[in-house]
Amino acid sequence: MQGRIRLKLALGASALALGAVPASAAEYEFTLHHMLSEQSAAHTEMLVPWAERVEELSDGQVSIEIYPSMTLGGSPPELVTQARDGVVDIVWTVNGYTSGLHPRSEVMEIPNVFQNDARAANLALYDMFDEYLADDYDGLEVMWLHTHGGMAFQTADTEIRTPEDVDGLDLRTPNRVGAYTIEQLGATPVSTPVPELPQALQRGTVDGALIPFEIIPPLQLQEQTQYQIEGHDGFRFGTAMFNVSMNQGRWDSLPEEIQDAFREASNRDWWGEVGDIWMGTEQWGIDIATDDGNEHIQLTEDETQAFIDALDPVVERWIEDMEGEGIDGAALVDRAIELIEANTD
Repeated sequence: MQGRIRLKLALGASALALGAVPASAAEYEFTLHHMLSEQSAAHTEMLVPWAERVEELSDGQVSIEIYPSMTLGGSPPELVTQARDGVVDIVWTVNGYTSGLHPRSEVMEIPNVFQNDARAANLALYDMFDEYLADDYDGLEVMWLHTHGGMAFQTADTEIRTPEDVDGLDLRTPNRVGAYTIEQLGATPVSTPVPELPQALQRGTVDGALIPFEIIPPLQLQEQTQYQIEGHDGFRFGTAMFNVSMNQGRWDSLPEEIQDAFREASNRDWWGEVGDIWMGTEQWGIDIATDDGNEHIQLTEDETQAFIDALDPVVERWIEDMEGEGIDGAALVDRAIELIEANTD
């Protein structure tokens, strides 16, 4: 699936030319930096196809070199700064790695707002972006926002079936809202970038994590966990927000026809397709875990409802936090829920 993307695997390494279009043929060359490996679904199923779309729509005028695994240096929390400062042109990053930088967008991470439909969530994000979310991305030109398939509990040796089972655990959180969720259940949130999670589990720094199943294969989490737990009918306990964004100055310097190629590749249909991609990778992840002997727990309707009831206060806590920042959190929650419902098949 690598298409015409030139992938550089290490600083100073030669580019791996893939496909028929030579690097010298492109008038506009871009770097795209991210934190996961070239084997990850995010890389192979989302970033590479999108870059190929841009290249094709630009009639070969654009070339995008993708650098996985932080091979251009720095740590995952620095990706947004790298894009804003122009160190790289484009990044794919987790919003929660820079807590508080994208407060409005956190609305989609809240448990009981996001439940289990990444496609509906992504289309809702598209529909509310200009009016409600754009101020979160000063200095960046957003290509697209997305969620993953949603937060499940993945634990080293703790079976979770009730909110009380979470009490006292140390759990990796991806973001501030995830920390609220963990705290509401009586556990301790531990902020850890996802590439560091296997080591944290191995060392016992955390007892588990709120994280989707798709991350199991690239991190080999089945080797460090015993249980994968989700709610009834795929219900999840919130999600995480991601953004693919370009340095604003670089964007502003592009001619209209090149901007149009990026816009068309990142249109509303693409935001929805990204949701389908992420939902599709969940089964892949859980299959890897169960094939290795892990237990996949799917809560009953009553067990799931107990978590829904227990997590309702997280919504109110987030709204109060937003009010403290001068943001109408209640309006954001209402609009997000409305648009998710409107975009649910």
